[in-house]
Amino acid sequence: MINLKSQTEIEIMREGGRRHGEILRELAKLCKPGVSTLILEEEALRMIKAGGDKPAFLGYTPAGAKRAYPAALCVSINDEIVHGIPNEPGRILEDGDIASIDLGLIHGGLITDAAITVPVGAIDDESKRLIEATKMALNAGIKEAVGGNTVGDIGAAIMKSMKSSGFTLAEDLAGHGVGYKVHEDPFVPNFGKKGEGEKLIPGMVIAIEPMLNVGSGAIKLSMDGYTIKTRDGSRSAHFEHTVAITEKGNIILTL
Repeated sequence: MINLKSQTEIEIMREGGRRHGEILRELAKLCKPGVSTLILEEEALRMIKAGGDKPAFLGYTPAGAKRAYPAALCVSINDEIVHGIPNEPGRILEDGDIASIDLGLIHGGLITDAAITVPVGAIDDESKRLIEATKMALNAGIKEAVGGNTVGDIGAAIMKSMKSSGFTLAEDLAGHGVGYKVHEDPFVPNFGKKGEGEKLIPGMVIAIEPMLNVGSGAIKLSMDGYTIKTRDGSRSAHFEHTVAITEKGNIILTL
């Protein structure tokens, strides 16, 4: 069931998304060689609480999980695609790494979801291209997220952008509705055909999140039950925005 948001609720999410974007930008500045991912987690919690908000991921148990997620952030490094746990011991950023920072924020009782991938120190040209290509795929998907289109239009645009980049899409991972819960309907795939799937209508709020890999699109789940990695050990990048569908187009809430 798709839960449409009122104009008032979208404005609340817009303010939450503004705060959300600021936190991600501050965390990106901290991603330097020698920094522990635990520092990122602690800073995220500090900034969230300073704003009077709450972390959406901390304590959240998604469908199929055997335990609640133990952190506010997901920090996924190099071959980790999504859901890397930042407060596991010994996770230190190194020069040349790329790190995805994924955050869910609760503001005014409503949730926004966004992610960025950032370089750590000096990264190689392939990693630079991967980050840029993933960002472009997200932008392509967002352009299609307007009333009257479908989730298939979003997926087709992401897939077309990905194919021109030479990278691959991470398999079996997709975007989703968001707002009252971290994960809501509709399912928002990173692939598809134009005109197919759920129709987009004003009041929908969705998280669009392409994940591109250098090598194969195949994935695997780590022993921690959360971290999803590339099966072949190649690098992956992840970008995500929460987007509201309105009568006048769309609003990127997490800028």
